[in-house]
Amino acid sequence: MKKIGLIVKEFSENRIKDTLKKSDAVFVVKYSGVSSPDLCSLRQSLKTKSASLFVVKNSVARRALKNSGLELLVKNIEGPCGLIFVKDEPVAASQILCNFTKDHDKLKLEGGSLKDKIIERKDIESMSKLPSKEVLRAQVVGVLNSPISGLVITLNQVLAKFVICIDQIKNKKTS
Repeated sequence: MKKIGLIVKEFSENRIKDTLKKSDAVFVVKYSGVSSPDLCSLRQSLKTKSASLFVVKNSVARRALKNSGLELLVKNIEGPCGLIFVKDEPVAASQILCNFTKDHDKLKLEGGSLKDKIIERKDIESMSKLPSKEVLRAQVVGVLNSPISGLVITLNQVLAKFVICIDQIKNKKTS
């Protein structure tokens, strides 16, 4: 019969592997010196953007990352570390993380993976400066809508000038 500690480690490792398969991105953070209430507020903020913070033993995290093909992330696992799994919007999660690190300098971004590509802290910080999906969609719609709006305005002006011209001709003939 297995010991309870071994069962917990296997369960945690399998949970990390399964969550990695479902995630678009994973970030590694060091949280040494961050209070428990602050970590809870970070978890709640991340939850609003389909992300979650998972704290696990380093040996379990290393083994799970190696078995998932993310060996290059293993070097970031030292000391008290957490894995942040992001399902939909890596940009929004990186914005939350970067804003949190501004207020809590004890939380350190170490690196991560985005769609199976290893990224560093500077990449996460750069990603946090991008606009959200909604803003990008609005910008694309605006760009696509601009030529159509210009055409409508031009056609409207042509019609308005035509009506003014006809009105002036009518005024000349009546006077």
